[in-house]
Amino acid sequence: MADLLKKPFGHHGKVHQITPATAGWRYVGFSLYRLRKGESATEHTGTNEVMLVMVEGKAHITSRERDWGVLGERMDVFEKTAPHCLYLPNDSHWTAVAETDCVIAVCMAPGKGEHEAHRIDHTAISLTERGAGSNTRYINNIAMEAEDYCDSLLVTEVFTPAGHWSSYPSHRHDEDDFPRITYLEETYYHRLNPANGFGIQRVYTDDGQLDETMAVADGDVVLVPRGHHPCAAPYGFEMYYLNVMAGPLRKWRFVAADEVQWILDRDS
Repeated sequence: MADLLKKPFGHHGKVHQITPATAGWRYVGFSLYRLRKGESATEHTGTNEVMLVMVEGKAHITSRERDWGVLGERMDVFEKTAPHCLYLPNDSHWTAVAETDCVIAVCMAPGKGEHEAHRIDHTAISLTERGAGSNTRYINNIAMEAEDYCDSLLVTEVFTPAGHWSSYPSHRHDEDDFPRITYLEETYYHRLNPANGFGIQRVYTDDGQLDETMAVADGDVVLVPRGHHPCAAPYGFEMYYLNVMAGPLRKWRFVAADEVQWILDRDS
């Protein structure tokens, strides 16, 4: 069985730490801090670029480049407002001091020094509807291909209504063959509303060599090293996830699973 489901290893402080070495891949890193008011976190970016996403709450953030002041406005992720985010290049550092209880996601990928530190204007992030019927979900694009904010990182938030599917029709991005498809490793940080609920995520390859179906709880992280990776939110439970992707080329091109291609053909 593949070790794709990562449970938090604590209740506050750093509760997730995923590196390319621990994930068994080359590009994506992901950490998560749950800080109580007054607690702090600090890290050096090293060879990585970093996107700090204020998932919930407020924190005073400083870096080598400047004092960024207090970031954060969304107190509950399911408010669905745009998050406050901060981009930092490789060979930088940052410190966050919690102004309120807060959740900070640290999205990482190899940096090339092509972008300077900058705050992402949350007013430019609009909640966008995608899909149709029970495949409808809502997207906050933080730094996807259209946003030239990063060297390697692709970062987005997705809100899936109760009873709906997401990251569907099933698709994969696990080959370096642009423009047909790109190789992108991916992490999913999941939240559920109500928090005592569960969601479902399947990760599978066409040849069946990888085929894992996981019940995800509030706060879990799922690794997607390859293959298709659809999610489902059961009736009664709303699902949120924060996606982090990176690979050799900062482009998002995917191929649908054979069994769902007819859906894309019909809806196109």
